[in-house]
Amino acid sequence: MVTVVNNPPSQGNEEAGSGNGMWGFLGVLLVILAVIALLIFGLPVLRNLLRNSGTPQVNIPSEIDVNVNQPNP
Repeated sequence: MVTVVNNPPSQGNEEAGSGNGMWGFLGVLLVILAVIALLIFGLPVLRNLLRNSGTPQVNIPSEIDVNVNQPNP
C-alpha cells in the first residue's frame, strides 16, 4: 500500500516572488500614475520652455532724466 504525505504550505515564510501578485499590481499602478502626471504637468512646462527658448527681449530707454528737483528752503 502507498502512503501519501500531504504537507501544508508554510505560512509567513514565503520565497521571494511567490506572493499573490499584489506588489506587481501596485508597481504597474504607480508607473501608470507617474506617466499620467508627466503628461499633465511635464508637457506644458516643456512646451513653454521650447516656446520661450529665444533670447530675452530687453527694452532700454534712449534717454534717462537724471535731474533732481530739490525744493528751496
